Amino acid sequence: MRALIALLALLPVLASAQPRAVPTEKRVEEIGSWRLSCFADPMTDHGSCDLRHALWVEVPKPGAPGIALEVIKRYGQLIPVLAVRELSLEAAARGVMALTATAQLRFDRHPLIELPCALEGYAVVCAPAEDDAAAAAVQLLGARTVLVRVRGVGPLPAQGPTEPVALDLDRTAEALARFRDQAPDSPPPATPLGQDWREILQRLMRLGGEGGERRQ
Repeated sequence: MRALIALLALLPVLASAQPRAVPTEKRVEEIGSWRLSCFADPMTDHGSCDLRHALWVEVPKPGAPGIALEVIKRYGQLIPVLAVRELSLEAAARGVMALTATAQLRFDRHPLIELPCALEGYAVVCAPAEDDAAAAAVQLLGARTVLVRVRGVGPLPAQGPTEPVALDLDRTAEALARFRDQAPDSPPPATPLGQDWREILQRLMRLGGEGGERRQ
């Protein structure tokens, strides 16, 4: 009888008990002009890091994702890219990405580097072609300033080149050294964005469908 009474007393506690969410551990560190964000998976203890400039090329706005200067590991090197992440189907449907996306970087007084843009998952990533990757990696390491020009990607209107944006670079070598061991390998780029907006929407819709299936 006493055991039954004790069990009945526990019922309200058991009814209100909920699973505890275990958040992904995140650590953000400012290194000169760079922001190093590292994440640890609580299931595997495996970690990875993202490295981007502390200032936005284009600041995010409500309903419009920002454009960031980032560093990724590709072709066995740490290369600079411009990225627009977390795009929505609604953004694509409004024609945000309807035209060809192009971007350019120029480090100090070096010749500019063209960055073909490609749709990678839910992001547009503008990265140097393989033939330009080595030069971009070397110039990034030693540069003090980079000029950025973007057209037809993310929230920017596709009405011709924008005025270049200048970003100062500080302690880049240190930031890259810290990032190198934790940088995830990025696969080769997908097919560059073309002028057929129907193809872009179809690719995003396929991703949306796959995401919905995984969430069910």
